[in-house]
Amino acid sequence: MAVQATRAYNGSQPNIILVFTDDMGYGDLGVFHQNDRVGKRHATPNLDRFAREGVQLRRHYCPAPVCAPSRASLLRGLHQGHTEVRNSDFDKAIPDNHTLGTVLQGAGYRTLHVGKYGLQGLGPEGELGNSYANQKAYNNPAEWPAYPTKRGFDEYFGYVRHVDGHVHYPNNEWPIGNSESHRTGKEVWHNNEEVSASLDKCYTTDLFTAFAKKWIVDHRKENADQPFFIYLAYDTPHAALQVPTQAYPEGSGLDGGLQWVGEHGRMINTASGEIDSWIHPDYRNPEWSNVERRFATMVRRIDSCVGDLTHLLEDLGIDEDTLVVFTNDNGPLAVSYIEGEPFTPIHFQSYGPFDGEKRDVWEGGIRMPSLARWPGTILEGTIDQTPSLFHDWMATFAELAGVPMPALSDGVSLIPSITASGERQPSSVYVEFKHGRRTPNYADFHPSHRNRPRGEMQAIFMEGYKGVRVDIKSHADAFEIFDVTTDLKETRNLAGTSEYFVGLEQRMRDRTLQMRRPNADNPRPYDGELVPPVGLEATRPGLSWKAYTGSFPWVPKFWSKKPDYVGTATGLNVDLGPNKGAIVYSGYIEAPEDGEYLLYLDSSARAIVRLHEALLIDADYGYEGGEIASRIALKSGWHPITVHLLKSGGEEPKLDIEWSGPSFARKALATESLVH
Repeated sequence: MAVQATRAYNGSQPNIILVFTDDMGYGDLGVFHQNDRVGKRHATPNLDRFAREGVQLRRHYCPAPVCAPSRASLLRGLHQGHTEVRNSDFDKAIPDNHTLGTVLQGAGYRTLHVGKYGLQGLGPEGELGNSYANQKAYNNPAEWPAYPTKRGFDEYFGYVRHVDGHVHYPNNEWPIGNSESHRTGKEVWHNNEEVSASLDKCYTTDLFTAFAKKWIVDHRKENADQPFFIYLAYDTPHAALQVPTQAYPEGSGLDGGLQWVGEHGRMINTASGEIDSWIHPDYRNPEWSNVERRFATMVRRIDSCVGDLTHLLEDLGIDEDTLVVFTNDNGPLAVSYIEGEPFTPIHFQSYGPFDGEKRDVWEGGIRMPSLARWPGTILEGTIDQTPSLFHDWMATFAELAGVPMPALSDGVSLIPSITASGERQPSSVYVEFKHGRRTPNYADFHPSHRNRPRGEMQAIFMEGYKGVRVDIKSHADAFEIFDVTTDLKETRNLAGTSEYFVGLEQRMRDRTLQMRRPNADNPRPYDGELVPPVGLEATRPGLSWKAYTGSFPWVPKFWSKKPDYVGTATGLNVDLGPNKGAIVYSGYIEAPEDGEYLLYLDSSARAIVRLHEALLIDADYGYEGGEIASRIALKSGWHPITVHLLKSGGEEPKLDIEWSGPSFARKALATESLVH
């Protein structure tokens, strides 16, 4: 039963900490699954307390079941149908555009990213290959085009490259590793300096926690009135099953637990003793294998770190002023990196009550162990069962920071559901991914999933149901449909079982074309399909519009804010007079025949254009005028169009949108082609 919070969210800017683990399954969280297991199980007592004191997001999904695209969608506020990083695009640069960091910087926050990154780009020598030797020889923060401090973070400390996050002692050899890369140390960067030589015996889970704690304390001393945002991205329990040097230090918070010492060779207070040696006493069971003891210890260490961090907030008196979110990048994986000692998620059912692991779009691969804690604002013991996706955190954090969400973002604010304060807009939960292997043949998994080819995959939630396609060959391939509120293992395919589900399956296929854009680096078998129109009955000429007065830092999107003015217009010509503000035009554009269309935008102001939900033109972040063109294949009929325009000066902005089609040359969008 939920306990009423002491106060409601009052609009002041809270500190925000986003804790992000790596390959930790839904089933690895005690309160989600481990506590209910019979026999072999591990524990997360601090996270269980965290859950009791906050909200459990029981249906929070990652946007792709592997780290790089998942993290890209998180930081960019976009689902995988719009991000530039898809599939296994490790180390691919995210563009110079809105991120969680830039949005919160724009709201006045001090921003820190500590931990694993992997979205920096390969730098000018990238064409020579993605070998580790090449990256070390040629890449550094000056050359990496998307280094964290170039993407909205005031400070960065951690592993930059994807491959670095596979081992957890950056300055120590690991003789039992099963490859050269898994036996050698890796680089840690602090802003523009590579610092791994000073990190002897530093276990990364401890290291990143100690750095975050020190940073919070220092920030409070230097600028206590400025809110902060920390993206704390652990590289565990992913990859090498390495364990700490020693027991967790006594106590926690300001004066106990992990502490930053700051001395070369003893940077943190656990950088002593023997590396990779300590197993938690609860798991020193002779009936457990070495890899089981190791994995359980790694998860328990994360648990201790989160408890230490929340205690620090209490000690500093900022507990009720800080939202802490805990989640993970993708489903669990079967690796240990120890020669001859395999490990799989089946040992502890890390996938929980579901089927699927990392790189699957079944629930076990994409449903994440997710919690949020904000004493005095989030109701204790709340369980949120509404589906949501990582891209929703941009809208959520923007609302908390007192700025509008960028119109570029695909997300919605989760504040109403996580604070139990009302209904929220439904989240667009959509996943796409490609992988050449198969779902594992685990005995826990249903026979219909075991050893099933993955290939091109999609998952989408609509009307309370989940649609899944795997090994897609063409857009004609049907979605399987499941009610995952009751059918947790996705064994009862509802597609075709009634007229309703026949229609829903078609709506799922239609919407996956209407809400995404192709990506040249990751082609899909449905990229060339014509986007289906919508059915319209009574219409009126022109567009409807809403205007919001005010000064906005980017092209905004509003869900619940009441507009200051509304009306209809024959074109994109609403005059706000001397007021600054934002205008949203909406209506429908008629494609007279099947084929490829080009839309051209030239504006003196920043703008975002969507067709259906697809992001067609982005002329917001960094846009300084000039023409932008985008092509899209449409079926004949009416297609919803939305134009978000930012007016940041006294003069009315110039906004010209033209188009061309299969049988007509470029021309202005005519009034007869627009209705509302």
